[in-house]
Amino acid sequence: MNRRDFVGRAGCAAAAFMTAAGLGAGQEKAAQTPPPPPPAARKRYKIDIEIFEARPDTWCHKKGDKFSYPADWGKLCPWLRASLNEFVRLLENGVTLPWMYEGTPYAKVIDPDGVTTEFVRCPDPTSNLVAKITRTRV
Repeated sequence: MNRRDFVGRAGCAAAAFMTAAGLGAGQEKAAQTPPPPPPAARKRYKIDIEIFEARPDTWCHKKGDKFSYPADWGKLCPWLRASLNEFVRLLENGVTLPWMYEGTPYAKVIDPDGVTTEFVRCPDPTSNLVAKITRTRV
């Protein structure tokens, strides 16, 4: 059976398989290509969370409370943790968010080879709580 008859009967999956395998009409398996080089070493970061602002009578966290990620993640209020989650995941993977908040108490530090900060507000409307995330390259 020739290639056209086979593909016509077997469908697109067969065509994709034959293309991936390097098989064409009357061809034998193509020479193997060398594997790609290993990925560059991933940068590692230390993530710290500090309560930057909070009402004095808040029920969960007080201004100045400090937490390490991931060791103290369970000690954070679930509402705050939900707000922090995406920011922490981005920062620990080397992403730097571009907004700066210049001229406010939340002005950020951005240094891809050192310390980077980000500020996140808790969604609890009664807490007025703002957390500062600090990423430090290890």
